[in-house]
Amino acid sequence: MLGVLNTTPVVNGRTQDLWADDAGVRQWAREQGDRGDIASLEWLRTARDVLQTATRGSLPEAEMRRILADVHRLPEVSEAGLQWHLQAPPERMLPVELVLTWYDVRERRPGRLRPCGNDECHLFLLDRSRANTARWCSMKTCGNRLKARRHQERARRTATP
Repeated sequence: MLGVLNTTPVVNGRTQDLWADDAGVRQWAREQGDRGDIASLEWLRTARDVLQTATRGSLPEAEMRRILADVHRLPEVSEAGLQWHLQAPPERMLPVELVLTWYDVRERRPGRLRPCGNDECHLFLLDRSRANTARWCSMKTCGNRLKARRHQERARRTATP
């Protein structure tokens, strides 16, 4: 799911959409067992956009309801125990699974899934640190850049008479 959220990175100061052309999103969808037809690809892009917006703070309820419309979980009992089976229109099965995974992460690991602390970055992180203090998607890129920028600003301020 984090890989899906991170399909719109900023490269050289410009936002890139790794799913802009059908080939990129189709390849990912097929790797996940999806058919990768046009309808499915559009639903995947919609789910990605909704989850990015929701992770940044505001839940787009109408779009979320559209993705989850006519979705059911049905119990099936066997000797192996109780299992829940997801039923959704085929073109929305993978997007629905993404939404459910996102909700599961938000519920089981509250506050751990968040945007990178670098305002110029559009990536997300899942904080696995014990103290829940991770701020950047990558210390190597965003963390070091911001720390270096702050250091330069402080040095400029102290050098100015």
